[in-house]
Amino acid sequence: MNPTDQASAQQAFEQIQLNRDGKLKHFLTTEGLDRDTLTHILETAESFMGASDQGLKKVPLLRGRTVANLFFENSTRTRTTFELAAKRLSADVLNIDIQRSATAKGESLLDTLNNLQAMLCDMFVVRHAESGAAHFVAQHVAPHVSVINAGDGRHAHPTQAMLDMFTIRRFKGDFRQLSVAIVGDIVHSRVARSQIHALKILGVPDIRAVGPTTLVPQELQEMGVSVYRDLASGLADVDVVIMLRLQNERMSGALLPSTGEYFRQYGLDNRRLKYAKPDAIVMHPGPTNRGVEIDGAVADGAQSVILKQVTYGIAVRMAVMSIAMGNTAAGEQP
Repeated sequence: MNPTDQASAQQAFEQIQLNRDGKLKHFLTTEGLDRDTLTHILETAESFMGASDQGLKKVPLLRGRTVANLFFENSTRTRTTFELAAKRLSADVLNIDIQRSATAKGESLLDTLNNLQAMLCDMFVVRHAESGAAHFVAQHVAPHVSVINAGDGRHAHPTQAMLDMFTIRRFKGDFRQLSVAIVGDIVHSRVARSQIHALKILGVPDIRAVGPTTLVPQELQEMGVSVYRDLASGLADVDVVIMLRLQNERMSGALLPSTGEYFRQYGLDNRRLKYAKPDAIVMHPGPTNRGVEIDGAVADGAQSVILKQVTYGIAVRMAVMSIAMGNTAAGEQP
């Protein structure tokens, strides 16, 4: 495929997220979206946080709608926050036990989708080990159904990226003044890819990727990311430090000498945190591997906002779900 065809295919790949009015109908990736769309998600999430602060945990925005969680990969944090988000929007929630479903007995994914649509489901939240799975689902659902990508292979995890952006905005304000370092296993991380796209769209001028050659590809420079092999240089005077988990389940071959050696070179402890600005925040998409990518004293320390990320994840996922379903035109209802 020549570069022109590749660009056209990528554009079509991204535009499936939008309805005919150019508004977000599916949320599959942060790539290709504009600043206004991402800002709208953040501001909507802020409104839900405000309602929660006032003691209002439930709103009727999705009353009468049904959300089906299709998690083909194990998850606790992501699935739980999506379930809570849907329930706080007053939706009915269907958690499909994939291990005991007809899919596990040989039924095709399309047959599973068609059966769930016949039950009048309005949204699918999809987590899958194969990159592109959520896009595949979005291409085959009925016009009235929205699809949210809860993580697909190495490709994207857009709601995690947006809850990270929400966390950064709450603690640091204007994205256009920030330096952000992403440390660790970027080559296998769908979260990192979505974060980088979102940070670029929101105007962060200094995005750094820090880690060994085997885990941080030099090609990131083509995306406007500065690549560092040395942790001290990579963290120098940054405002935000995002630590990534080693994606051992996605690695093929020995990419590291040992986890102990990795921590000695790239693990974040209080001594190394001092390379960053004194008021820098420490983030991690979870689950954390203490003593591998981050020291327990940092994860639990004053600069850590890791648990805040989890709290904010509910509001952000409420925002995404309400926006996507709200952008389903009346003429598209079944």
